[in-house]
Amino acid sequence: MRKVVLGLGMSLDGYIARPDGSVDFLFMPKDYSMGPFFKTVDVAVMGRKTLEAGLKMTGGKFDNYGIKCYVMSRSEPPGERDGYEITGKTPEALVSELRKQPGKIIWMMGGGELARDFLKADLIDGMELGIVPVLIGEGIPMFPAGFPQREFKLVENKAYSKGLLVLKYERVRKKAGSKK
Repeated sequence: MRKVVLGLGMSLDGYIARPDGSVDFLFMPKDYSMGPFFKTVDVAVMGRKTLEAGLKMTGGKFDNYGIKCYVMSRSEPPGERDGYEITGKTPEALVSELRKQPGKIIWMMGGGELARDFLKADLIDGMELGIVPVLIGEGIPMFPAGFPQREFKLVENKAYSKGLLVLKYERVRKKAGSKK
């Protein structure tokens, strides 16, 4: 079964963006590359606000890097756009459809509200979190309140220059019949 991995960068105090959506505090040091992660992914899912913030940062240009991108929105009409597809499906419906197709990892790339919806539906199978050593004090939280407890186990942690820490987690689920 295809896995859904939440992959995001965040501040040390748990924010993925400033209140205005900017991510100027995030950085990628020279000794870290997203290349290995991109090789494991063929689908990305993001929320409309994440798309809008990305388009603002790139001057309106969208580069999907060869990855099929779905943008989940309750306000925009569904359909193909320039490099991405807007969908009004629920997270459960979209992931169920994607898991029926052959492919690689499904990257849940943001934002916080969508991550909460995926966690509520228990759709996150793993996380790859980049933590930068910056406290920004306020902003858009990585994990907004409103989802039930979920258990994860740390499978890898690696430190990079400038203090970037990348943590990889896998979802721990109870086995059928387990009372634990």
